[in-house]
Amino acid sequence: QVQLVESGGGLVQTGGSIRLSCATSGFTFRYFVIGWFRSVLGKEREGISCINGGTENTTYYSPAVHGRFAISRDNTKATVYLQMNNLKPEDTAVYYCARGATYSACPTWRPPSRPDYDHFGLGTQVTVSS
Repeated sequence: QVQLVESGGGLVQTGGSIRLSCATSGFTFRYFVIGWFRSVLGKEREGISCINGGTENTTYYSPAVHGRFAISRDNTKATVYLQMNNLKPEDTAVYYCARGATYSACPTWRPPSRPDYDHFGLGTQVTVSS
């Protein structure tokens, strides 16, 4: 069955870096959009980045993370990464990766939207101390 497993979260100081991984299985990874979302207790899950599959691998970043985060994928390992640099306390959240339900789930001009994704991982906590 489809599985996505996030890892790499932890505690980091303001200005520090973390790389999250999203290991996947159960589907033909290279064709699918993968997105990253984050949630803070009491708030709706926010789409922050996504990467297309196939030959394009185009990406999207929300304004909140643009210029600080970088998404990439390794089709040989069926894994997507989110390199997070210059972290801020407001980046503290549970981070989730998700599989796009359609090939248009990462249109690159708007944030990834939760209804466009059909499988989510369980999340990994990132805490940025001030």
